[in-house]
Amino acid sequence: MSSSVPSPSAGPPAPVLELRALTRTHGSGIAEVHALRGIDLSVRAGELVAVMGPSGSGKSTLLTLAGGLDTATSGQVVIEGQDISALGPRGMAALRRRSVGYVFQDYNLIPALTAAENIALPRELDGVSVRKARKEAVAALEEMRLAEIADRFPDEMSGGQQQRVAIARALVGDRRLVLADEPTGALDSETGESVLALLRMRCDQGAAGVMVTHEPRYAAWADRVVFLRDGTIVDQTLSSGAESLLPAEGAR
Repeated sequence: MSSSVPSPSAGPPAPVLELRALTRTHGSGIAEVHALRGIDLSVRAGELVAVMGPSGSGKSTLLTLAGGLDTATSGQVVIEGQDISALGPRGMAALRRRSVGYVFQDYNLIPALTAAENIALPRELDGVSVRKARKEAVAALEEMRLAEIADRFPDEMSGGQQQRVAIARALVGDRRLVLADEPTGALDSETGESVLALLRMRCDQGAAGVMVTHEPRYAAWADRVVFLRDGTIVDQTLSSGAESLLPAEGAR
């Protein structure tokens, strides 16, 4: 009789996300800016990686490239074994709807849709029935302790509520990769901790997560912390609490 339990020699799972020699350059000549310089990074299922670094170090650029929202100057972004540069616009849009959840700094909610409708829209576009998508959206709002605002529009919500709706939209469905750009930026400490607990839980359930943050207490939820400076990775460390989240002396 066959068994679903992997053998000890099976090894770790393949990466969900791979960044291979990734570079991003803006402008040319005297105005040329190197946002990323040859980044190599792999993130596996079940792993949450926090990305830290000073302003302008390339943190948000790394996320936008990883999510297919921008195009690399050179190098590859590979999601579940697929080089996303080969997908084309339609294929990339389908991948983002089905497999990639993205939390933006500025929320990116659609003003004409309610909280529940904003969350349900990607699922509906991917063929899920309106009724099922609505049910999933309401459940996601309940996880965020926002069930009471399901039918409110973005301009009827506080900044913190909009942020949590955006996070719920990124987590709904079977997202294999979750990318979060300062997901706790508009939240108080208690709510920020609860959001990180949900993100941690989603990764523990099998998703891969990459989170940009400037807060060591939130980075402490991650399995690994990557430090960027001037578009390059200057240090990495396994996270064992906020006290370990300082780059090595030579990387400062």
